[in-house]
Amino acid sequence: MGNVRGHYERLAADFDGAWSFSPQFLSWMTDQILDRLAPHGRTVELAIDIGCGPGLYARGLAQRAHRVVCLDQLPEMLDQLPAEPVYAPVRASVEELVAGRVQLPHNQFDAILVKDLIHHIADKAAAIAALADLLRPNGRLLVVMLPTRVGYPLFDAALRRFEELQPDPADIATMMRAAGLTTELAYDDFGLSFPRERYLGMVADRYLSILSDFDDAELAAGIDEMTRRYPSGAFEFVDRLAFLTGIRP
Repeated sequence: MGNVRGHYERLAADFDGAWSFSPQFLSWMTDQILDRLAPHGRTVELAIDIGCGPGLYARGLAQRAHRVVCLDQLPEMLDQLPAEPVYAPVRASVEELVAGRVQLPHNQFDAILVKDLIHHIADKAAAIAALADLLRPNGRLLVVMLPTRVGYPLFDAALRRFEELQPDPADIATMMRAAGLTTELAYDDFGLSFPRERYLGMVADRYLSILSDFDDAELAAGIDEMTRRYPSGAFEFVDRLAFLTGIRP
C-alpha cells in the first residue's frame, strides 16, 4: 500500500489527531484491547505493542502491565512515548523482529498487541508464527484490523484499492491457529462523526495508508468526487473492526 514508511513519517507529528478520532473512540478502543489482552481487570507482567506509533494504546496497556515494550521503526514515533520506566522503546520493524535481528529486553510476553499493522506485513504467516513464539503459556496475541470492506466515505478508486489489498480476517485467524494459538475472531463497531472540513482535511492528508497510493492530482480528483457525492453536512459512518484473539495453550 504505497510508501508505508513515508506515510507514517508524515503522520508522526499529528498521529493522535489522525488516528485517535475522538477521546470517546480512544477510550472505546482501549477498553476493547484490554478486555481481550487482560480480561476481567487482571494485571499482566509483560506486554509488547508491535508497531506502537506514539503509544496511543501502549498507554492503555500500561494500565494493566508492569512493563510495556514499544516496538516501532520510526524514532519520530518512539520519541512521543511518555518518559516513564514502564515503557521500553525498541526501534525496529516487525520484519527485523521476525528475522531475528532485534534484541528485545524480554524473551517472552503475556500480551502482544498488533493493531492496524498486519496488512503492511508481506509474510503474514511467518510474522504471526514468530509472535506466537514470544508468548508465555496462556499468553495472548491480539490482532486488530479492518475487514475487507469498509463503510468509510471515500472516493470509489480508494475503496476499490482497499478491497484489492486488505487481507481477510478469517485468513489471519487461520494463520494464528496454524501457529498453535486457540483463536477467536469477533467484530465490533463504533459510530463516528466528523465535521465536514475536518474529514476532508484528513483525506487530503492521507490519514489512511491506502491514500498514499494516489498522487496529488488523483487525490484532488477523489476529494472532488466526495464533495459532489456528499454535498453538505458532517461525515457520519460506522467503523467496523475485526478483533482476533489468540491464546497460547
